[in-house]
Amino acid sequence: MRALIIINGDDFGAFPTINEAIIKAHREGILTSASLMVTGKAADEAIALARANPSLAVGLHVTLAEGWPALPPSTLGHLVNEDGKLSSGVWVGLAVFFNRRAQEVILREMEEQFRLFAQTGLPLSHVDGHLHFHLHPSIFPALVKLAEEYGARGIRIPRDDWSLAWESGMEKPVIKATWGLIYAILNRWALNYLRTSSLAVTDRVYGLFQSGNMREAYVSKVLESIRGGSAELYFHPTAGPRLETFGPNPGDLETLLSPRLRKLVEERDLLLGTYPMLAEGKR
Repeated sequence: MRALIIINGDDFGAFPTINEAIIKAHREGILTSASLMVTGKAADEAIALARANPSLAVGLHVTLAEGWPALPPSTLGHLVNEDGKLSSGVWVGLAVFFNRRAQEVILREMEEQFRLFAQTGLPLSHVDGHLHFHLHPSIFPALVKLAEEYGARGIRIPRDDWSLAWESGMEKPVIKATWGLIYAILNRWALNYLRTSSLAVTDRVYGLFQSGNMREAYVSKVLESIRGGSAELYFHPTAGPRLETFGPNPGDLETLLSPRLRKLVEERDLLLGTYPMLAEGKR
């Protein structure tokens, strides 16, 4: 059976430059899927572009930290900063875990984002989370319930390969090693929770340890290492400049447009696909 590979672009709808990059990568490169920030500054443009490109699978990029909220900032209390954006940092995760009021507020925000996605009329391919915050133990059960209710076909569980990323070189390895330890625990718990769920999960997800640095050489190693099953590779492409270490960057767009990678996909007989294809068992 052919290996199914999902090539996803995160932060769709955040800014026009990201929208431009995702559509270009889909039309001219190997990108098959995108995760929509329904509260992004360019969300309306992204929705229109998705409608004009129906072969692009679109999921919900649930944004509960470092993004604009769907609900009025005045209703979110300390979960938003002075600019009205959702806060980030360890203290937010702790507040959501220990404070019932914070839990209630953040879950209402999440439900509103699902509702906004439904209003677009786009099929809900999958669900994932900005900064993988969807794996928070106080959030994940409610997210799974909403994902199933709204018809999502898959969900991202970021099971990356540390050794492959390390061999390729990585920025800020100490930070990423910490991520690896945290997500190893959360991934195991989440997968156990999903045992009775209808949501599809890939065998591997690549992008956590090379976030902001998904270069051609690394992606080539990933594709060459795949022997079967399924995998998601997620990118942060933009047609604009690189503004942060782990975020949107033009290098990811260059990788997605690489003729060498397209040829490698064909040579290895990899099936470029989507979460709905995975859920339906298409190989």
